[in-house]
Amino acid sequence: MEAASADDPAYRRTCAALSARIHHLTATTLSKIGEADLSWIAAERAMQAADEADDPLVLASAARSGTHALLAVGRFEDALELGEAAAKWLVPRMAAGDPAALSLYGMLYLRTAVAAARHQDRATSNDLLAHATRAGEQLGVDANYWHTGFGPANVELHRLSAALDLGDVTQVIEQAPKVDVEHLPAERQVTYLIDYARALSLMAKDDEALQTLLSAEQKSPAIVRHSTVVREVVRSMYRRAPATAGRKSSALLALPERCGAVR
Repeated sequence: MEAASADDPAYRRTCAALSARIHHLTATTLSKIGEADLSWIAAERAMQAADEADDPLVLASAARSGTHALLAVGRFEDALELGEAAAKWLVPRMAAGDPAALSLYGMLYLRTAVAAARHQDRATSNDLLAHATRAGEQLGVDANYWHTGFGPANVELHRLSAALDLGDVTQVIEQAPKVDVEHLPAERQVTYLIDYARALSLMAKDDEALQTLLSAEQKSPAIVRHSTVVREVVRSMYRRAPATAGRKSSALLALPERCGAVR
């Protein structure tokens, strides 16, 4: 790539954009399976390549992976700062009516809203969710520009996730079944089901939580079995089983084993 770029700047930017997208996908995948440090390395490389690509959409997409990685390592304030800065890069493209820019803008605000919620900053989280809500309303549909899956339904899923991080467990249990997710990408459906199962588990509704996780596993076995959140949930249910049921069901024995939560 370096040899070609010396002769053709446009080709160099194209290759840099491709590198940024690949490292973005790598970073988000690594963060979901608990490899926080590796996720940050991949996100840094995505952002370095995006700088060379000199495209606001590429830059914003790479920054989105950066927010994932920063959240994974607990750097909530840095995730907020990066997400808000990247959202501003997209304003000119949004003004031109680019739905991809609007989708990335909305997703950046959703990620930063979750960052604020995990930092227990309810006011900031609500403000950022309001920005994302307006973007979702402006887009009008649940689309998948730049693999964002952004739209009104995805906003509601992040609202539930933020509420869960803020401790509003009862609200999540009441509202989650009302959100239609069947038209969203499988990854978003599974993340929603994991959040719902986590809320159910926190209220010791373990039978419902188990069935929810089994439904998620049917949609994407890899995401469920490599999720650190799922491991924590099933480990808690597994430990509670003797006190609540007197015995462990075969399903409750099998799922923790598949997830590597128990030995």
